[in-house]
Amino acid sequence: MKLIYELPLAQRQALEAAGGKDEQILYCIPFEYDEQRMVEGYMVLTPTHLYKLQDGALIDSWEICRMSDFHVEQLYGCAAFYAKLDGNSVLLCRFSTGRSLVRYTILAQGCSKVAEGITENLPTSDEPERYCPKCGRPFIRNTQLCPYCQDKKKIYTTLWRMTKGMRIWIMAPLITAAVALCLTFIAPVFQESLINDYILAEHPLSMDNWQDWLWMFLLISGAIVSIDVLHRVLNIVQSRISAVTGARFTRMLRTLLFEKIQTLSMASVQKKSTGDLMGRINNDVNVVQNFVVHLLPTYFAQFVSFIVGFVLIVTMSFRLGVPMLALYIFLPLPIVLYAIWKFRDKMKLRNRRAWILGRQTNLTLQDTLSGIRVVKTYGREQSAIDTFADCTEKQAVQNYSNAKLFDTVFPVLAFILRLGSYLILWHGNLLLFRGALGVGTLNRFNTYTSIIYAPLMQITTIPRNISEFMTSFGKIMEIMEEQPEIADIAKPEHVKLSGAVSVKHVTFGYESASPVLKDVSLEVRPGEMIGIVGHSGCGKSTLINLIMRLYDPAEGCIEFDGINAKDIEQASLRSQMGVVLQETHLFSGTVRDNIRYAKPHATNAEVIAAARAANAHDFIMSLPQGYNTVVGEKGYSLSGGERQRVAIARALIHNPKILILDEATAALDTETEKLIQDAIDGMTENRTVFAIAHRLSTLRNADRILVLDHGEVAECGTHVELLEQKGIYYKLVMAQARAALEKTGGMM
Repeated sequence: MKLIYELPLAQRQALEAAGGKDEQILYCIPFEYDEQRMVEGYMVLTPTHLYKLQDGALIDSWEICRMSDFHVEQLYGCAAFYAKLDGNSVLLCRFSTGRSLVRYTILAQGCSKVAEGITENLPTSDEPERYCPKCGRPFIRNTQLCPYCQDKKKIYTTLWRMTKGMRIWIMAPLITAAVALCLTFIAPVFQESLINDYILAEHPLSMDNWQDWLWMFLLISGAIVSIDVLHRVLNIVQSRISAVTGARFTRMLRTLLFEKIQTLSMASVQKKSTGDLMGRINNDVNVVQNFVVHLLPTYFAQFVSFIVGFVLIVTMSFRLGVPMLALYIFLPLPIVLYAIWKFRDKMKLRNRRAWILGRQTNLTLQDTLSGIRVVKTYGREQSAIDTFADCTEKQAVQNYSNAKLFDTVFPVLAFILRLGSYLILWHGNLLLFRGALGVGTLNRFNTYTSIIYAPLMQITTIPRNISEFMTSFGKIMEIMEEQPEIADIAKPEHVKLSGAVSVKHVTFGYESASPVLKDVSLEVRPGEMIGIVGHSGCGKSTLINLIMRLYDPAEGCIEFDGINAKDIEQASLRSQMGVVLQETHLFSGTVRDNIRYAKPHATNAEVIAAARAANAHDFIMSLPQGYNTVVGEKGYSLSGGERQRVAIARALIHNPKILILDEATAALDTETEKLIQDAIDGMTENRTVFAIAHRLSTLRNADRILVLDHGEVAECGTHVELLEQKGIYYKLVMAQARAALEKTGGMM
């Protein structure tokens, strides 16, 4: 990521005039906002000063040794860079959050080091640039793709690479279609002979060899019919090959896209909705498949047809001594090509806008259907209908607007392109009346003209189809080109864990400028149970996510048995973990299938043993079909407590060395919670357990309890030790005890 921008001439002159000419520039980062307006400004850090340049003038400069406490704060619509000067807080500049937030976070760290006299090994960033150098718009997350500056050559190259192993199937329809179209140029030759030599010739009955004449007439007529039959047979062959190719291509592309989604990190997947991803896998793949399998052969065949027709028409017109006939065909072509070239950007923008509105409709539909219980609970059916109707209305209006514009412009261009045929009709008939041209010859020329106009007419539809293809394939490439934030190294280790976990000085934030965890350290021995508590938003679940390596720390590391988590294969690491989350998700299958999910080849005895350990066996046997009962979408046919117990059985079935419980008993009643807690206590032997619990009483038996406060480790010890300290944990326990006492008193 760029941290030293090149100063414009006026800004550079202002810096040199201020005495910074011979100073080394350590950082030079732009900012965009003054107190009331947009500006062009730069913050420049040297070993001795921090300079503020704006609109070609030096606004301020500070001696870096007098400054401290550099930090970035997010404001409404922008962010600000602050520091303390001689102990007083100073606003240094304002900047856009998207483009510069990470840069100014690094600048703040660098300023702090320079203020301490350190000018070597300053903080840098190996993050790739996030903004397009051409238009300045942000790249798609974790890619170098700009949706507005797509490289067409790269798109076609990527598509070609994807077709490896299928190219014969893809090329076959192209060749078949081209051969079929070329056959259409042979029939007019026989038609010319049929008209000139037979239909308009001397009557056969007055000829001595009328039998030979009749035989040749039938032979030529049969040749014309045979060419037409062969042409249609080739079209059938092309259609059948295209059907097979289309099915294979769709399967291949959808599989690749789905596999890529599975490799993306949690941060990437969570920023995309289910409806959006489904739209790309289904709708966008269909658009690309239609272009590759159906439109591309058509365009290729039309191109070959155009080349052959062009050669034949030019040759024929010069042979007849009338070159103007060929010129008439291409006379309107420059006008049409220029109009399409001027229209292409608007066409691309409109297609992208239609795609975005279609995506919004899918998102609304997915949100409403997945939350249908909430909709009905609050009686918001009509509101949901109105919202969806509004989305479909906007999409329909945009589609109608696009269709109205495209279906007006392209037919007009098609008419302009066709003007040449009217000139040929006029000039050809004039030559016919003068006797300079035969009827059959004019028919042949007109037939060739009609054939060659087919590819020329495609000029008016190709840009629209290519624009739609580019939009859809661009959306697919956004997924395919995205680099996973969490990736295995070249040769990761496959480790059999003992359960030892070391969290070493870990700092992490979902946004780099706002860390959720700050310098957290923890040593866990195999078989220990660690409770994690704290106020909401203190970083409990974030710490669990880091231990599962759903994210990587920004600073510090996490080790398992002394091995850095980054050096262990992700599949190997997570296969030795069991996880029970507060938000339980069951798949649409049987109870047995859901318990087996963590160990697909588990025996029925293992399934039942895990269910018994989770206290789920009894309620499962009471279901209509026992373990073969279908739980329905997301398991909604079961109660919350039943779903949670199935999830616990799923976590226990593969006997994990590390068990993670994130509010695992939150959905259970008190009696069931006690039974589940007893089961979990029995399963913690020889197993490392991390448990986040809202009810602190469930952590009494934990070996240690980690108390987090604002992302930092505030306290750590046993239940008794923390109560004796009378700190944060003590206050949390007392608050829960008072709440329970008040509830009991109210019931009494």
